[in-house]
Formats: sequence, C-alpha cells, structure tokens
Amino acid sequence: MVTTVAARTVSEAVWAALGTVRDPELDEPLTDLGFVARCAVTGGDAGATDATDAAGAEVAVQLRLPTYFCAPNFAFLMVADAHDAVSAVPGVGRVVIELIDHFAADSINQGVAARAGFVGTFGDEAADELDDLRADFLRKAVLAGTDRVCRAVLAAGADPATLGRLTLGDAPASADRERLRDRRRELGLPSTDDAPLVLDPATGNGVEDPAVRRHLGLARLTRVSQEANSGVCRGMLLARYPGTQAIGQVGHTGESGEEQRP
Repeated sequence: MVTTVAARTVSEAVWAALGTVRDPELDEPLTDLGFVARCAVTGGDAGATDATDAAGAEVAVQLRLPTYFCAPNFAFLMVADAHDAVSAVPGVGRVVIELIDHFAADSINQGVAARAGFVGTFGDEAADELDDLRADFLRKAVLAGTDRVCRAVLAAGADPATLGRLTLGDAPASADRERLRDRRRELGLPSTDDAPLVLDPATGNGVEDPAVRRHLGLARLTRVSQEANSGVCRGMLLARYPGTQAIGQVGHTGESGEEQRP
C-alpha cells in the first residue's frame, strides 16, 4: 500500500504507513498494539511536506513483541510488511526495520533486509512461504468481522432469520463494516454493497439460511478468541515493557533533522 505524503510531513507519513501493518493473528495495527518501540526519520528534511524536499530521508524502526519466543513466522510477516509499507512512502530512501528482544531477531532482520523471503531466511526449518498463513488469518478476520457487523445489524432491529438474505450494504455504515469490506477485498472475496452479508470466507459464496446460525456461531467464537488473544498479548507486552503504550506523535527535534517516536 502506498501512503501519500499530501500535507503531512514525511515522518507523519511513515507513521501512517506503519499503521497499515497488522499483527496477522490479532488483526490490529502494530501502532495500536504498542509493538513499535522506536520510529526515527533522519536525513533529507524529515519535516518536509513535499516528497522532493524530503528525498533521501532515512527511516529506522524497532519492533518489539510480547515475548522472546513469539512465533517467528508471525514476526517475519510483521517485519517484512513494515519494511514494504515504509519503503513505499514518497521521500524515503534507506529503510531499516529491526526486530528486538526476540530469539530469531538476527535471522529475521537479515532475511528481510536481503529480501530473502521466509524460506530463504530459515532454510530447511521453513516448510513454505507464508502466503497461506496470511490467507488463513485473513479468513479468520473476515469471520470475526462478520460477527461484529451482524451484531450491529441485529441491534438495529433486523430479524435474525433474515441475515442470510441481507447484503453488506444492508448493514449500518460503520468502521467495522468497512474493516470487513477491506479484509474481504484483500482475499479477493465479494466486497461491494450487493455482496452477501454472510459468506464463506473460503469460497466467497453466500451462506444459505439453514447454515447461517452455525456459521455465525463460528464467527462469534473466532471474534471472541481474537479479542481474548489481543488482551493477553497487550498484558504480556505491558509486563515485559512496563509503561508500554501505543506511541504517539512527537515534534521535530534537534539540528540533525530527526523526527522520532521514542
């Protein structure tokens, strides 16, 4: 995803780009989870609002995770996605994304920097690249999002028996509905207003009325599990790094042209 600079500084655009990178299991931005330990923009003119003026800016990002032994495939996805997102920001030159305090940090950092892929990084320890894993978690995100949106539909007074006949456009406009639309789009599933509200994320087909109740039971279970895992991860991160919170925006500092989020 390319993040445009527009009226933002390059530093702000870099932060916005990091906000598009999600923990694949939790389906939440790294910036919201507190996984960004440091983000610094130096060189060029980090405070410039024009990509030409900021050309050559260097970005250094440190990522941290709740435990030393967080799954390396999840960690690799986040580091690689962060590298891609930040590299796409206009005005950015050199990018260094560094995972810290993790047992596989050296391998992951070197592999991402070399664009080696997961298999190229871990060799015989890796069964395959991570496309299938990413798709699996996106399907879970679609299920969880379906539960959130359907709950809003029911709260608005819809008859539960009609859910299998409703479309995405029938759901109340909300951030949850657009989030669900985005996740469907990422998977290549129907995402327009006339698409079925309840669909099978594996096939893209609408779920027929007799199966809707069971499908929504799975969707609810997926959402609850996802949110519970998010709470556990946030708690573990706070225990590991006391005082941790999602990093906010700070101003321009120093004569070196550095803008940093500590």
